[in-house]
Amino acid sequence: MTENPPAADGMAQSLRERINTSQPHTARIWNYWLGGKDNYEVDRAAGDQIRQLHPGIGEYARADRLFLGRAVQHLVSDVGIRQFLDVGTGLPTADNTHEVAQRLAPDARIVYVDNDPLVLAHARALLTSTPEGRTDYLDEDLRNVDAILGHAAKTLDFTQPVALMLLGVVIFLGDDENPYGVVRRLMDALPSGSHLVLSHTITSPAMPDVDEAVKFWNEHGTPKLTQRTPEAMTRFFDGLELLEPGVVSCSRWRPEHTNEAEPEEVAMFAGVARKN
Repeated sequence: MTENPPAADGMAQSLRERINTSQPHTARIWNYWLGGKDNYEVDRAAGDQIRQLHPGIGEYARADRLFLGRAVQHLVSDVGIRQFLDVGTGLPTADNTHEVAQRLAPDARIVYVDNDPLVLAHARALLTSTPEGRTDYLDEDLRNVDAILGHAAKTLDFTQPVALMLLGVVIFLGDDENPYGVVRRLMDALPSGSHLVLSHTITSPAMPDVDEAVKFWNEHGTPKLTQRTPEAMTRFFDGLELLEPGVVSCSRWRPEHTNEAEPEEVAMFAGVARKN
């Protein structure tokens, strides 16, 4: 039986030390709501309590994942994008960005970025690729823009359009952390023809139970969340050309079955915009 090399043992030990199983974590609760297995009892308990406060919140995870698929499909098939920088990747589930993109364009290249140790532990599932394409993974925080861009440039060609994917991640940036500046710096590094794909849980008087759920989370879970109104969320697209239908509930962004009744609105809003 072959023993693990010391470096691998050291990384495994480091990951175990970074994974806190005594406190619920958003990525693991999201995974639980999506029907995944990469979560702990503390995450399931918190997820169930949040769902009691806001019964529809589990639908956000599913609606956001379906939005990802539709957005990637549009960018690959209709726009011709072949490069994706996916920051705030989350735990691998079905139809990850590279799977959707490479089904349509086998030569697509994807760089994933996340700073969750459990995501890093499962990164191999994100690193599968077609022979023609390529995927890469970076263990990094969204706030460290220079590190993200420096690493991504090893896989992506920044002279060609890139889709920056920020799904459910800028909510972890507080208003005192210049969240709009962080997104702008990332987009400034990308060439004309690049796109921003962003989703964000919103606060709205029409959905007061969402605020209660987020309040519960910020008292018991990690990392903390900063909700924003649809108007504040739209500011992330300043200077870009918003694609139709604009910033809407992610369930209503170009739904597949347009001949049916409009999908139910969820408090996870989303938009896609082009850099001219």
